[in-house]
Amino acid sequence: MIIAWFLAALACMVGAGGSARAATATASVSANNVKPLVLSKVSDLSLGTITLGPGTWSNATVSVSQAGVLSCGNANLSCTGAVAAATYNVQGSNQQTVLIRAPNLILTSQTDPTQTLAMTTNAPASLVLTNSGFPGVNFSIGGSVTLNSTTSGGTYVGTFNVTADYQ
Repeated sequence: MIIAWFLAALACMVGAGGSARAATATASVSANNVKPLVLSKVSDLSLGTITLGPGTWSNATVSVSQAGVLSCGNANLSCTGAVAAATYNVQGSNQQTVLIRAPNLILTSQTDPTQTLAMTTNAPASLVLTNSGFPGVNFSIGGSVTLNSTTSGGTYVGTFNVTADYQ
């Protein structure tokens, strides 16, 4: 009797499993292939020569815009010499948005390494590539420094750490 009951239960299970249907669905697949970014420096940033005026004063700012335009409007400063924004070239895939990062940096005096100036950078947040590969797209980075009557004389230099990433 137990065997009969077991065989009947087994037959019900086999019958139930045989009548079930499998479900199927489809999905589309896509891939967007982009060229690796190539970033290279074209030219350096220069604030020119800054002559400090006499007396006691503070917070005199000198800047170069992304377009390479000098701003030296403080009466305590005299600015001369060649100025330029830094220029970079980025190459990659056409119509892709590229994020640009150029953190602020510290300029160090070449005559007294204990003397520094903080430089605030001025870079585009992003750009759209208008071609693939060469010739790429040029972009510029400006910057500013704030001087005081106590700022030590000498040449101050620093290095940009510019990065470019696809959005």
